[in-house]
Amino acid sequence: NSGIIKDLKKDQINLFHGLSGEIPLGLQEANIKSVVTIHDLIFLHFPELYSSVDRWIYDKKARFAVKNADKIIAISEQTKKDIISSYDVPENKIEVIYQVSHPAFKKLQSDIEKQTIKEKLNLPTNFLLNVGSIEPRKNAFQIVKAVETLDIPLLIIGKETAYSDTIKEYVAKNSLESKVKFMKGLSMEELAVIYSLASIFIYPSKYEGFGIPIIEALYSGTPVITTNSGVFPEAGGPNSRYVDPNNIEELQNAIIEILSDQELARKMSITGLEFVQKFNDDVIARQLNNVYSSLI
Repeated sequence: NSGIIKDLKKDQINLFHGLSGEIPLGLQEANIKSVVTIHDLIFLHFPELYSSVDRWIYDKKARFAVKNADKIIAISEQTKKDIISSYDVPENKIEVIYQVSHPAFKKLQSDIEKQTIKEKLNLPTNFLLNVGSIEPRKNAFQIVKAVETLDIPLLIIGKETAYSDTIKEYVAKNSLESKVKFMKGLSMEELAVIYSLASIFIYPSKYEGFGIPIIEALYSGTPVITTNSGVFPEAGGPNSRYVDPNNIEELQNAIIEILSDQELARKMSITGLEFVQKFNDDVIARQLNNVYSSLI
């Protein structure tokens, strides 16, 4: 910490932005203003996912940061509520500024690019998509159970874990290998094309600070089904479909409704793309600049 402060003073820095939930000690004494971005407080909501030592460290860092930073940036209204309720921070100290998506998802994919990826990865013409690390909180198992009796395959893309092993065991036991496919290690450009090819993007996560995959899907013009509480309506907007993430039948019915109604799917695609423009880089950059300007 002392080394960081020394370097900041040497370089005549008068504003420090901690991008991942922490700031160094000694900024106030050095007369350096500070901003901290808090992405989520998952370690408080799902303590079982962390060791007791990690929970203690994350909590200590976050508690210090929100108390001592001049401004806090929360990446969603949900995270703002969590910060206020968990750390008793005054509301006027927190600004909500959303995250941006990788540029690859904002690009209109050509038919040639789609066909190339489809052939390269041997993708079906119609499929459902889920993207994100495959862990219990993300809840991909629910999608597998929802599509078990449906005539459309599911593609799950993400880092594999013990939870994905459990899903694979279920898939094998129920002879669903032709229905449920797993992929990982794709480039952003390949992933962006896959989003645009998918019939529906499904994200029944139980908790997120924001939910970047949702806006990736909306930028891709793909209808979204996601969770009906927490941050998800913020990210998905007014025309995504919201379900109880624990209710398999509700999720299945939403899938069936969108697949069977082309006009509904088209409307969700168009209105979702309109909504997601609020997360464009220029909008976010302007909001960040306003926060910086207010402190200097």
